[in-house]
Amino acid sequence: MNIGKLPENVLKRSVLRQLKTRNQEVIEGAGVGTDCALLSVSGKETVYSCMQEGIVFPASDAVHLNRYAGAVTMQSLLLRLANNMAAGGGRMTAVTVGLILPRDTEEAFLRELMKDLDETSAALKVQVIGGQTRVSDAVSAPVAVLTATGTSLNEAACGLKKAAAGQDIVVSKWIGLEGTSKLARKYRDSILERYPVYLVDEAALFDRFLSVVPEAATAVKSGVSLMHDISEGGIFGALWEIAERAGVGLTVDLKKIPLRQETVEVCEHCGANPYELLSGGSLLMIAPDGQGLVNALAEENIPASIIGKVTDSKDRILRNEDEVRFLDRPAQDALYRS
Repeated sequence: MNIGKLPENVLKRSVLRQLKTRNQEVIEGAGVGTDCALLSVSGKETVYSCMQEGIVFPASDAVHLNRYAGAVTMQSLLLRLANNMAAGGGRMTAVTVGLILPRDTEEAFLRELMKDLDETSAALKVQVIGGQTRVSDAVSAPVAVLTATGTSLNEAACGLKKAAAGQDIVVSKWIGLEGTSKLARKYRDSILERYPVYLVDEAALFDRFLSVVPEAATAVKSGVSLMHDISEGGIFGALWEIAERAGVGLTVDLKKIPLRQETVEVCEHCGANPYELLSGGSLLMIAPDGQGLVNALAEENIPASIIGKVTDSKDRILRNEDEVRFLDRPAQDALYRS
């Protein structure tokens, strides 16, 4: 198998088809395009749950973070959890942490990881409530699995999935932010041979935009129908997944998808497709009044763009001026191919 997320056909065939819903308390469970699970507690309160995993290193270890394409910091993992929760209409309150460490791991390394975890959880107002740490010969790099629980932002946030034909497709900020930051850091020296320092430095700092919690909160207040965190697989992967989840078609104008010039330049240099690039920091939303949502986000100083429409067919169409083509199933993230 290729590095990265499982292909959708493998996910459906070998994972989802093997899992059955057995408890009535499960409102929404595992599925394509589902950012988090929803559980009903005594029929009164909705509990949110989601998880993220990754090869982890302390924020200070730039060497190893650049060496492994999928390596992340504890801050990145926690932000991804918060984004998943927010995209489902929830607010993260607690997290458990599972760590599997290589045999040669030093205690100082573990202590630094936990320091990063505590600092980020404090900033997010999230409580670490437990976990498990194990040393094993089975791994050659440290692996973390974080599981978050939370509650809904408000009553209107529960069960967001009623996308309908004619509704607008909206994207916040710009696509490819997280992937651009990783590529700019990993290939800094070679990129500097072609582009000025200020461009490379700005691209590397795109990870400061990674939270989508503010736009999700605004979107819920504005009556959004459905949201999806744009992460691995980029905007193309997210569009496919949200259409699968909602059971709708869509038409998207490529020229309207927001891209930073730094992303264009870095991707061109690295041979990466920005539309298939890790896009943490950007939220995909379906809303009955896209312009109203864009205006509401603008009031919070969050840029957003209407990029297309939901349709009543099953077709997923991409338009680029006079060129029209169908959206393909999600490909391996461009980050792993660069």
